[in-house]
Parts: sequence; structure tokens; C-alpha cells
Amino acid sequence: MNFAREEAGGVLTVRLTRDRKLNAVTGDMLDGLRAAVAELADRDDAGALVITAAGRYFTAGADITALPVGDTGPGVRGSDFRRAYRGLHELFDRIEAVEKPVILAAQGPCLGIGVELAASCDFRFATERTTFGLPEVRNLAALPGSGGISRLTRLIGPHWAKWVAMAGQTLDAQRALAAGLVHAVYPEDEFDRRVREFALDLAGQPREALGLAKLLVDAAATADRTTARDLDRIANSALIASSEHQAKLAAFRKFR
Repeated sequence: MNFAREEAGGVLTVRLTRDRKLNAVTGDMLDGLRAAVAELADRDDAGALVITAAGRYFTAGADITALPVGDTGPGVRGSDFRRAYRGLHELFDRIEAVEKPVILAAQGPCLGIGVELAASCDFRFATERTTFGLPEVRNLAALPGSGGISRLTRLIGPHWAKWVAMAGQTLDAQRALAAGLVHAVYPEDEFDRRVREFALDLAGQPREALGLAKLLVDAAATADRTTARDLDRIANSALIASSEHQAKLAAFRKFR
């Protein structure tokens, strides 16, 4: 097993544990992530998912000898490669689509597929020794094609995306924070606790409102302003009749 699963207080945690290979991602690690995302979606008592790691790296990237993305090289049809590769894309799409928060907590360097995974999550945290990089162009003469360009550009804009994806430059934790890639940088000795506290707080939020907020934020990133505001009103018109809203409203009135 190259990963461990933990659960507490409505928070599911998947931890990469392949430190001997710097947590280079394998097919079974991806399967563990798929199972965790499916469990998060299906379980009413699961409110958030944390993806983290143990050891020197969050991940050194994909283990290209153990990652099922199909054959490469001369004579391989592009359509065949894309069909095999789609399974990886679909995992990141599911993380983005699940109507519950997914948190990436990178305790160390995060490269290649790790950045693509991070970009598909809702929240990202780093320690002071965390770095982020996309070495695919320089090292493989290929692209970080599972969101390493598209999602990363949406998060940090073309200015920094070119710095990372084209120039192959590394963002240290503070620069990643300034660029908007991570939400916070915590000291290593506080990291697990601070991430856990954040995840527990999210898991305790009203589920329907939190899920709709995630959908609407992502929709607003690409919709025109009028459409985005219409979606806000439509979503809220459903929420005001919910039992969660009524309970919160009654508690507020009682407090006043």
C-alpha cells in the first residue's frame, strides 16, 4: 500500500506514503484517490476530503513506469493514448465536480502531477519547505496535460503559469502564496493541526449551501456577470426553503 486512509469528525484523509520513491504517483495511488472521492460524494456523514502525504516530498511527480496512461512512442495513435489518458483527467474532473470541499495539504515539494492534482482541489496549503514545479517540458519534452496548464492558468493567470509550465521554474511557498496558488503557509510543526482544524470547520458547514457555493464560484469564473448573478439568485431561492436555512434562521432570531 502506497497510501493510507484516515477518518475523523466527518473528514476523510488520504495520505501518500511512498516516501522511498518520494511519493511518485502510481496507479494504485490514483485508485485510492478515486475511491476516496467516490466515498466523499456518496456518504452523507463525510463533509470534506484532505489529500496529503508523509515523508520528504508531497510527490516528485508521476512514476512513469507505473502509471497506466497507455503506450507512447512512434506508431501509437493519438486517439488510443487519449482514451487511456482520459482516466487521469476524469479523476481530476471528479475532484472539481464533487459538491464537497477537497483540500490539498502539501507538506513538501509538489511536482508534476502533484501540481495538477492541487489545481483541481478547492483549497491548497503548504509548509515553509513546500515548492511547486512542472518539469514536463524540460525533462520529458511533453506537457503537463492533466490540468497543469489549463487549471493552473485559471488559478494564477498566464503570467505565473508561463513561469512554471514554460520556463520550468519553481515556486517556493511564499511565492506560491503571493501568486494565489496556495491559501496559506503554515510552520511544519503546526501543519497537520492547522489543516485538520480547517477541514473540520468546513465539514461542519451546511452541506447544501457549501456545495452550491462551490458550483457557483466555478461557474462565475467563466460565466458573464449577468448569468453569474442569475445563478446566485436561482441557487439562493432553493436554499431559503431548506431545513438547514430555517434552522440557522431560527437560531439567529433566538440569539437576537
